[in-house]
Amino acid sequence: MNLEIITPEKIVFQGTVKSVTLPGTLGSFQILTNHAPLISTLTKGSLSYVSENDELTELQIEDGVAEVHNNRITVCVESVSNEQ
Repeated sequence: MNLEIITPEKIVFQGTVKSVTLPGTLGSFQILTNHAPLISTLTKGSLSYVSENDELTELQIEDGVAEVHNNRITVCVESVSNEQ
């Protein structure tokens, strides 16, 4: 799957991943290969993804939206910071 995480200032991440977990407004949810098309609002919380080489990355995000379509995930958020 191709993941793109963007803020108004820059592209934070763009690459291939195995899974993505997002903080949806109605609760956290995970996206895996061949997920059904989806558009969801996001809330402040932890976004994590597993890269092709099984590395887990966690980021703290502010409000935003996510779109999933044909194994392409686009996440647009107000801001991103590394997990501390």
